[in-house]
Amino acid sequence: MSVAMMNSGDEKAIRPADRVSTVEEYYFSRKLREVAAMNAAGADVISLGVGGPDRPPHDSVIDVLKREASRPDTHGYQPYVGLPELRQAFADWYGRIYGVMLDPKNEIQPLIGSKEGILHISMAFVNPGDVVLLPNPGYPTYTSVSRLVGADIRYYDLTEANGWMPDFDALERLPLDRAKIMWVNYPHMPTGARASMALFERLVDFGRRHGILIVNDNPYSFILNDKPLSILAVDGAKDVCIEMNSLSKSHNMAGWRIAMLASNDRFVNWVLRVKSNVDSGQFRPMMSAAVEALSAGDDWFEELNGEYARRRKVAERIMTALDCTFDPRQSGLFLWGRIPEGYPDVESLTEPVLHDARVFITPGFIFGSNGARYIRISLCATLPRMEEALQRIVDWQKKVSVDSPKQ
Repeated sequence: MSVAMMNSGDEKAIRPADRVSTVEEYYFSRKLREVAAMNAAGADVISLGVGGPDRPPHDSVIDVLKREASRPDTHGYQPYVGLPELRQAFADWYGRIYGVMLDPKNEIQPLIGSKEGILHISMAFVNPGDVVLLPNPGYPTYTSVSRLVGADIRYYDLTEANGWMPDFDALERLPLDRAKIMWVNYPHMPTGARASMALFERLVDFGRRHGILIVNDNPYSFILNDKPLSILAVDGAKDVCIEMNSLSKSHNMAGWRIAMLASNDRFVNWVLRVKSNVDSGQFRPMMSAAVEALSAGDDWFEELNGEYARRRKVAERIMTALDCTFDPRQSGLFLWGRIPEGYPDVESLTEPVLHDARVFITPGFIFGSNGARYIRISLCATLPRMEEALQRIVDWQKKVSVDSPKQ
């Protein structure tokens, strides 16, 4: 066909699905390209944005991966439900850490990361037009996935005044007849608020009375938190709850994509029906290495948290240097703080810090409107880099003070 014929105007344009217009490229995907361009130009930006652990897993975990990957019989397709020994390791982990007994045969489903789990759970439970309750502020993927499956999104407010906990009186006033899922995430990202068993009991009761699936996304319970909790420890929680967990933060395995969900056998089977039509399981050597990781003792977490505690002190000094206020009781991989009233919006602080001080800090608006006047500092940079970030910010503020003296 000639070029003239191809450009004759007879072609019919190919259009994306309507759902594509409901989501945007993930904020960090866009922003990290900007940071990369700055680095390519010689800026040497210190990133305190993404919560991706910068340290490796335990040596024994890597040893198992290398050993199993060198075998000739570990490279084929694997069971859709994961290795039996991996499900058993997750069950043992939950029993040892959370006091929750799970049947490894039918109450656990390994996942290729929690993002995948959010999608699979949503596809398994939500019809177009069903209501999904999402936290504001909260993990942006809850919103994007809910849009992709055609859910009617209702946000529930989390506020500093209420300790970043759900307001159950406000929840009860919402129209709940079409509500299918309520997403919760404790310890909370981005605010670092910790759950209590009393909160989990209220959530289970709320879900039971309204026929709403409560999904707790629980990847942060080991980081700077001396009492890991699971919503599944509440009596009867398996009847109305799913909990996701992950090795990304707790075992420095973010890039490995090893996670899991747990619930009753019926809910797990419904998710499996979706998942088994989307992926073909995980790499066997990685699953074997995850079994090794799940056997880690208290010394692993003590050393890991010792390092995060040292970084956290520097993050607090950065917050103080920026005149931001924060709750020192936070847990997790981040520090969340409120910006001073003098700034018209959060990017009037974070953008100069990025482009002038060359430190990338996450603006809180990406987590929802209730985060609009907050920033989040990641602890996933080495202690020397965090200390350098602090010094850059202090130097930047001195320069701003000289260039714009107070009247």
